Amino acid sequence: MSVEKTNEVGRVILDRFESVAQLTLSRKSALNAMTWEMYQQLEEHLINLENDNSIRILVIRGDGDKALAAGTDISQFKGFTDKDGISYEHTIDRIINRLEAFPKPTIAAIHGYAVGGGLIIATACDLRYGTSNAKFGVPISRTLGNCLSIHNYQRLAKAIGVMRTKELLYTARLISAEEALSIGFLTDIFKEEDFFSKVLEIALKISKRAPLTIGATKEAFRRINRNHFEFDDMISKVYGSKDFAEGVAAYLEKRSPVWRGE
Repeated sequence: MSVEKTNEVGRVILDRFESVAQLTLSRKSALNAMTWEMYQQLEEHLINLENDNSIRILVIRGDGDKALAAGTDISQFKGFTDKDGISYEHTIDRIINRLEAFPKPTIAAIHGYAVGGGLIIATACDLRYGTSNAKFGVPISRTLGNCLSIHNYQRLAKAIGVMRTKELLYTARLISAEEALSIGFLTDIFKEEDFFSKVLEIALKISKRAPLTIGATKEAFRRINRNHFEFDDMISKVYGSKDFAEGVAAYLEKRSPVWRGE
C-alpha cells in the first residue's frame, strides 16, 4: 500500500442525521492519513458531542471509498526525537481513550484500509462494519520501525487476541474483511454500493432504542474491562428513571414507548 504525498492538512467533518452524529475523516489524497490537525479536530468534536443530548449515537467513517484512515501521516515524524515519540503516543492515548469512553454507542464504518492509527480508531469503537475490500493491520515493523503505546497494545489484544496481535505486528501483514469477521473484530460485512447507507440505517435504529439501557450496557463493559464490578449506581439510575416507568406503562398499554433519556 502506498500513500500519495500531499500537503493537504485534512479535516474531520461533522454531519447530523436526526440523532446520529457522523464524523468523516477527510483527506482523500492520502487515504485519510491523520494529520495533527485532524487528530485535534477529532478530539474537539468528541468533547463537543459528549454532552449533546440531541445525539444518541456516533458513526466514524473515512472520506471516499478507499480507507477509514491509513494511519498517521508519516511526513510528520521527520526529525522526531525520543521525547517527541512519548508526547505523540500520550496524545494519541488521550484522544483514543476519549473515543473509547464516549458515553454513547460508537460505530466504525470501514470502507477500505484501516491500518495503524486507523485500526486503533476502529478498535476503540463499540461496533465495526466493513466492506469486503476492507484491510486491517499495523505494519510498522515493515514501515516506520516505531511502536504503539502500552494501552493500544492492550486494546488490540482485547479485540483480536494476544497471539494474533503479536503475529500481525511481527509480520506486518494485513488481514482481510473475511478474516476480521471470522475472529470477531468486525460486526458484519456489507456490500460496497450501499455500505454507508446500511451503516446509517443501523445507527438510526440504535438511536431509537432506550438510551439509558444502551448507556448502562456500554458502562457495564467499560467497568468489566477495568475489573470494576460495582454496578448498583447504574441499576438505580435505570430503574429509577422516567424512561423505565414509561417502558412499563407503554408495554401494559400496548403502545410504543417514548424514550427521553431521563
